[in-house]
Amino acid sequence: MQPAAPTPDTSRPRHDANSGDAAERAAFFARREAASVLRRVLRGDASRRAAGSIKSLVYSPSVRNKRATFALVCQTLKYLPILKEVLASSGVLTSKWKKQEELVFVTAYDILFGQETATSGSVEQLIMLHKDTLMALLEKMCLRRKVRSVEDLVSKKSTVKPKPRFLRVNTLRTTTDSVIEELNKIHKVDKDDMVPDMLVLPPGTDLHNHHLVTDGKVFLQGKASCMVAVALCPKPGWKVIDACAAPGNKTVHLSALMNGEGSIIACELNKERTKTLQHTIQRSGANNIKTINGDFLDIDSNDPSYAEVRAILLDPSCSGSGISTERLDHLLPSHSRGGQDDESTSARIRKLSAFQRKALSHALSFPSVERVVYSTCSIHQAENEDVVSSVLPLASSLGFELATPFPQWRRRGLPVFQGSEHLLRTDPEDGLEGFFIALFVREAAAADAVRPSSGGLAACKQEARRRRNGLMAFSSLRLSRMVLCPTRGTWRR
Repeated sequence: MQPAAPTPDTSRPRHDANSGDAAERAAFFARREAASVLRRVLRGDASRRAAGSIKSLVYSPSVRNKRATFALVCQTLKYLPILKEVLASSGVLTSKWKKQEELVFVTAYDILFGQETATSGSVEQLIMLHKDTLMALLEKMCLRRKVRSVEDLVSKKSTVKPKPRFLRVNTLRTTTDSVIEELNKIHKVDKDDMVPDMLVLPPGTDLHNHHLVTDGKVFLQGKASCMVAVALCPKPGWKVIDACAAPGNKTVHLSALMNGEGSIIACELNKERTKTLQHTIQRSGANNIKTINGDFLDIDSNDPSYAEVRAILLDPSCSGSGISTERLDHLLPSHSRGGQDDESTSARIRKLSAFQRKALSHALSFPSVERVVYSTCSIHQAENEDVVSSVLPLASSLGFELATPFPQWRRRGLPVFQGSEHLLRTDPEDGLEGFFIALFVREAAAADAVRPSSGGLAACKQEARRRRNGLMAFSSLRLSRMVLCPTRGTWRR
């Protein structure tokens, strides 16, 4: 006689002898956290409107067991085509379980390829009940496809070249020297030679649970991402807008560069991402940031309350093609379809670039703004050089020039228009993510920055040396500001 089938999951482990085992309880809850993330990942991938990358969803504040959840989500995605096939062949995934299919996928992976056994939870009981059938179907699949093991069926979609682990010291809470002293006890730590307060650790270094990270003293942020805020170079006391702010790493970096002085308006249209933004701000200790859950395009640039805005960072929605490896996009079902999605991808990029042009034009329209940085994590010309080129007539009419952020950086914009050498690109070949940065500076501000009597460059260097409550050691910052803040070599239409 067949044993009775379990009823749908109630999301609580059974309180029997087995449930007293801490490891099994942890696995039970990790599967449910992984299923919740997997649901958001698959729905976002299907609609091409992802709520975030796999990593950002896993490492959000709501996920408690981040390491186990991350492993389960990645491995389930890796085995997903196989799991779907055997579950369909076995008839396990009936309509009764369809609403919990992500949990069924995660649990099936964990029992068939990971834990091997589990007793808590109705989904676990379901998979254990049919485990022999599922294993037999896997064996038949291997024979049919003439491979030795299930692992040979798994697509080797991407080989990720190890990159250094970059981290940014949050000078609102601590000093670079104190972080180096602590991390040197367990890791080899180097200072980055270009970005202030950026440290470099060996590839694979995992600090997600380190107290420096959880306490907001250190942010696990890529070098290319940090270059964006530094390129804007806002002065302490300025009023600044971060136009598309979530998840907030660049926002709080701006606050640190401003020594916590002045004010930052952080706009984010998506309600859930606004919560993430607010959590990032809270963790950073920044107290000069106001969040707006709304569209940057809805802000009236002529509103008197924005008359004193001096700098705008615009890092709008983009294809994310420059960070697809870091985002683990190769694990997504849409990636396996390859060229089948070329047309829809092109249409999406066209739609994105139209929004990007509109947002950049709006940023340039604020009457007192002196510096505007436009950045993307895309490798596509349509989202980068083409967007900048399209707004150059407007920028010129408003008195803006293209300036050269990080002039010592060798990789510049694609040579598709005169002045593209002022643009900046980073690339995986550089050991970084694929980013794009364009810096617009209003003519009067550019002249002030290079006029000796104005104190523009001297003031920028002095402000870079200052740190809130006198916390910071300034040696690395002094050289960095000398090469980052000048706006010489600008482009004029």
